[in-house]
Amino acid sequence: MTQMRCIVKGGKPLKGKVRLAGDKSLSHRAILFAALAEGRSEIENLLLAGVTQPMLAALTAFGVEWSLDGQHLTVEGKGLQGWRDPAGVIDCGNSATTMRLLAGAMAATNVSGVLDGSAGLRRRPMDRIVQPLQKMGVAIEATDGYAPLLISRSQHPLRGLEHELSVASAQVKSCLILAALVADQPTRLCEPGPSRDHTERMLASMGAKIQSILPETSGKGYQTWVEPLAQPLRPLQMHLPGDISSAAFFLVGGLIAPDSQIEIENVGLNPTRCGLLEALEEMQATLAVEETQAQGGEPCGHIRVQSSALVATAVMGERVVRMIDEFPVFGVAAAYANGETCVADAQELRYKESDRIARLCQELRKLGVEAIETPDGFRIVGKGKLSGGVVEAHGDHRLAMALIVAGLGSQEPVIVHGAEVVSESLPQFIPFLQSLGADIRCEMDA
Repeated sequence: MTQMRCIVKGGKPLKGKVRLAGDKSLSHRAILFAALAEGRSEIENLLLAGVTQPMLAALTAFGVEWSLDGQHLTVEGKGLQGWRDPAGVIDCGNSATTMRLLAGAMAATNVSGVLDGSAGLRRRPMDRIVQPLQKMGVAIEATDGYAPLLISRSQHPLRGLEHELSVASAQVKSCLILAALVADQPTRLCEPGPSRDHTERMLASMGAKIQSILPETSGKGYQTWVEPLAQPLRPLQMHLPGDISSAAFFLVGGLIAPDSQIEIENVGLNPTRCGLLEALEEMQATLAVEETQAQGGEPCGHIRVQSSALVATAVMGERVVRMIDEFPVFGVAAAYANGETCVADAQELRYKESDRIARLCQELRKLGVEAIETPDGFRIVGKGKLSGGVVEAHGDHRLAMALIVAGLGSQEPVIVHGAEVVSESLPQFIPFLQSLGADIRCEMDA
């Protein structure tokens, strides 16, 4: 397979504005939920990347018609009774979100099929959805707790469920919410932390009755109550805000590159996704947020940053889940900060596209950073600067982008091998950085 390497030369100011494609989590959900609704849905600013293509292909396999005009998606929803069994295996690519959400949707539409994916996806744990789905009456089988997943048509109505998630996970929660829409009684889910609530917000805008209850009210964890649908889901009309997880790379780049000023326009500001902003503020980042009109129940706005002398901080507890996708680039910010930054309670990072704890520490050490791996996180001793070096992306799109960002403020060039994986979630990542003034050259390896 042809690989790409990026040579990043630091020291160049980054200046300008960036407007990103739609949020990845929202794009996945909008595609799928539109297919579950009855009637035509219109979705604007959809993320078109490797990570969302499998979900679109799955719609075709289930007999749902859709069309694209640029980033505008039209879906002819068939409702919960109109899906057909796919003719072949559904390939979820490298996307655990696709696999877990589709499992819930297949339970709700009562179709049979097989969900599979890449070698990397086959290493992601699936028991966390398989076991509760089986308790609801879904005929689903895994392969020793991993993909492929075999789902068969159920002969009986699904049962409502009371289930405690061992780890706060929006993917697991969303899978179970979808199945709960057709259960015979309400479902109660309880999480130890506040996972992202895009599914609840979007389905509620389509007519579903879903209630979120905070620990101070419930007395026990973060609870989600789901009522069985009394009427079909309404079609979706939504303009998707930009992805804050993608914005994170530009924010950190603007903080560590000299004499920089960057504005990220129209980005999602869902409070369950803003842990990184809070952490950067604690690191004394010069950062301003301007909220604008909400879109589809999702708060959004503009974020401005400028070069800052960062200081160390600590991240643990409930904030971890609210910035779970941002830790690779947060690690880069920690490397440029002064002092020791500590991360704990983040063992879930070991089950992402790579073991992000191990790989992040491994690659930062190649850049002269003191990065110490712990069972559930890491410690990074920052000295306000980085030396250059040669690093590897390990097939992980977020690690690749974080390492490219690391080069924006480095004293010597940073060479990132395997950088082609950035197209999984943000194909325009490198052109965007170049438009802001970054000195990045990309070459193909044989």
